[in-house]
Amino acid sequence: MPRIDLTADQVLTTTRSVRKRLDLTRPVEPEVLRECLEIALQAPSGSNSQQWHFVIVTDPAKKLAIADLYRKSFSAYSAKRMEARKNQDTSSPGAATQQRITNSADYLAEHMHEVPVYLIPCITGRLDNLPASQVAGAWGSIIPATWSFMLAARARGLGTAWTTLHLPYEKEAAEVLGIPYEKITQAALIPVAYTLGTNFNPAEREPLDNVLHWDKW
Repeated sequence: MPRIDLTADQVLTTTRSVRKRLDLTRPVEPEVLRECLEIALQAPSGSNSQQWHFVIVTDPAKKLAIADLYRKSFSAYSAKRMEARKNQDTSSPGAATQQRITNSADYLAEHMHEVPVYLIPCITGRLDNLPASQVAGAWGSIIPATWSFMLAARARGLGTAWTTLHLPYEKEAAEVLGIPYEKITQAALIPVAYTLGTNFNPAEREPLDNVLHWDKW
């Protein structure tokens, strides 16, 4: 399938959370999704257990049902966010960036049902009430594979965003999709679409020395 001419470092540094620049009208070919998932399956997992599953959702009715759960959670999240912003300094250097993120999150919530594809990565087992070490192992066995999918998608002109706001209604989502809730944990909801333009830049980040700890904190 067609690929963007990017080095590995460029893919790693320009894979952004894409919301407003998702092409909501262009279908995503199943073979492209399969290519990205074949790459995802090369990711490491705890004890090489490979206990992952990936649910692709393209059915309009099921997407709408999942999007409604997402928006229900987003509404509560947005209300808390607005309350917290009342005491924030809107003139601070990061305020404009946060406002752009807020606007793009609002846009995605409004248009979520229009996104051509959802990817829901899952891991075998329920993580409720497990020791932290086991929970970390489980997340470490699904997040690398999902991120590999997102990187592979970027290399093929697709945009993605890691979202988790449907998870307060995970059981309801499981019912919509036939996921055995008692046996399978959903990790995220990844909207997938071709992007409007393929040029994405590295994001501004804190200097490395602000977060680097060598031999001690």
